[in-house]
Amino acid sequence: MNLIELQNKLKAAIRAAAAESFAVELEDVAGEVPPRTELGDLAFPIAFELAKQIKKKTGEKQAPRAIAESLKSALEKIEEVARVEVAGAGYLNIFFDRARLIAELTAEAAIDEPIANQRKLMVEHTSINPNKAAHIGHVRNSVLGDTFVNILRAGGDHVEVQNYIDNTGVQVADVVVGFMHIENLTLADIKALDNSLPAERPFDFYCWELYTRVGAFYREGGVDDNPNPERVKLRNDVLHAIEAGDNSTAELADYVATRNVEQILDTMERLGIRYDLLARESEILHLHFWERAFQLMKDRGALLRAEEGRNRGCWVMPFESHTGTDEHDSDKIIVRSNGTVTYTGKDIAYQLWKLGELGLDFNYKPFRAFTDGHATWVTTTEPNAEVQPEVPRPNFGGGAIVYNVIDSRQSYPQEIVRKGVAAVVPELGEEASVHLSYEMVALSPEACEELGIELSAEDRKRPYIEMSGRKGLGVKADDLINRLEADALAEVKTRHPDLSDSESQATAHAIAVGALRYFLLKFTRNSVIAFDFKEALSFEGETGPYCQYAAVRANSIFRKLNEVGTRSDGISLTKKDDVANVLSGEVGDEIWSLLVLAARLEEANSQAIASAEPAFLAKYTFNLAKAFNLFYHRHRIIAEEDPVKRAVLISVADYTRRQLTAALERLGITVPERM
Repeated sequence: MNLIELQNKLKAAIRAAAAESFAVELEDVAGEVPPRTELGDLAFPIAFELAKQIKKKTGEKQAPRAIAESLKSALEKIEEVARVEVAGAGYLNIFFDRARLIAELTAEAAIDEPIANQRKLMVEHTSINPNKAAHIGHVRNSVLGDTFVNILRAGGDHVEVQNYIDNTGVQVADVVVGFMHIENLTLADIKALDNSLPAERPFDFYCWELYTRVGAFYREGGVDDNPNPERVKLRNDVLHAIEAGDNSTAELADYVATRNVEQILDTMERLGIRYDLLARESEILHLHFWERAFQLMKDRGALLRAEEGRNRGCWVMPFESHTGTDEHDSDKIIVRSNGTVTYTGKDIAYQLWKLGELGLDFNYKPFRAFTDGHATWVTTTEPNAEVQPEVPRPNFGGGAIVYNVIDSRQSYPQEIVRKGVAAVVPELGEEASVHLSYEMVALSPEACEELGIELSAEDRKRPYIEMSGRKGLGVKADDLINRLEADALAEVKTRHPDLSDSESQATAHAIAVGALRYFLLKFTRNSVIAFDFKEALSFEGETGPYCQYAAVRANSIFRKLNEVGTRSDGISLTKKDDVANVLSGEVGDEIWSLLVLAARLEEANSQAIASAEPAFLAKYTFNLAKAFNLFYHRHRIIAEEDPVKRAVLISVADYTRRQLTAALERLGITVPERM
């Protein structure tokens, strides 16, 4: 029995009692957690709703308190309930049987595996243009997406993780222009360069610097801040060659994009982030996904050709849900008058495939295999039969719901994608396409200075500094992780000078990743984040290291218990009265509060799923760590002489550390042995 099961049991009893006593069928029975333990473990305000329904059905007016009194006896029959009190104007306050529930919750088998759902969900995240190294803004996208995947899987869903690779876009074309027309390199030259680069300046770093130079290259010879048209033509020529494929420029671009993808995956692996499928733009073009989607949209009346006005000759979505701007009108355009397809159009085709409604499929081949058996696949134009047929391939696509993790600046295009898909497949509706939007991540002025970014006196006064890849003002994700690891390593060596170099580095890495991931998760998605090293790495306050340290402390208790061989075997219901005494009074309330908080992990997880907001789970994890630290300081767990109280303390500590570790794992944070 876990808390969710117990709550469902209580709700079922209320529904049955309402049907029997008042002939009212209740659809939803909402429960609340009282603000203080002495008010109960769970409260139901259902009597107020029942009073409304009874009056509506019979015209008879009944006091909510009297209704609550009539429901009370049904709840008192449940064996996990110690007593029920009717409070205020009609609240039902439930007090659990603490001795019974602590034994059930803290049993080793009480950590339930989620019940597997039949539906398949899809999460697309990261989706970095493969033209240079990942930066700090990309990391927020990836951490949000990866954590939401963990949360969904913990809730029992089968989740497929996709990373969209725009290998035919403008950004890749710009870097290709840089290699071909600034550095005058051939594909063979680029491969030789790649092989000669030092480890501290890999290929994606090199492309980062080249991309900045390309921006200046376009401006040279321009007039009134406009780019040089002859040089912009170079970009357009490269774009056309990439889209056409089967030529030397396309081959060069494919190498550049693939190498950047490989190194971006290396960066994400440092954060524990992996993917099931890399879906490439080139295959969407060459396998004619758009042509199929275009026909489906025309058949369903989702597209109309504008015959007049400024959009004359364009295929546009015929509906409107906003006051309108020029930018939004361009988002609504799916096919331009010159016949080229907008990003929004290609996104609709891709979304239809993800939902299994396009009627076409990619070809696939393995891209990267991991030692633990996981494999990342990539789309390809090669027939599946020619691609390592001995490697078992998952069935990609066909999700019931697709979550797209894309920053908030793309909210309107995502709305058009959602509406376009719903127009083609009305039985799915707009609910099948979910935009997990988020605001930008910037740096605090202090973080900029630590990373060696020069700031003006005016910039130092600003709350945060925005990044700009085209201006060369940005922080590579690897540089950020390296800086965090270096700062964490210095702290680890100060606290534990006896650790070997490998142990110190592994611990520093775990702390750095925990600090970064938690900092990016603790804010709600609609919050602008100003990253700060000192704040993120602090062992005090709402940080990843603080939560990790609580788990490390909990683990140290059991390491010491195992060393002395005096660990308790858990709580026995045969000593129910003695256990109840330990859990009574002010001290007992405190112990019980920690246990119940630890048992609410699945509720927090469900809340994060329902709201598509990982910050709820991050906040829960911090509150659990904080509650455990208070428990740790107030109780002499190992030295406790009363055997029953000792068994209670050990069982609660063990259950809490398991739940805290599980919560951290869902956030993508590991617990080091020492901190």
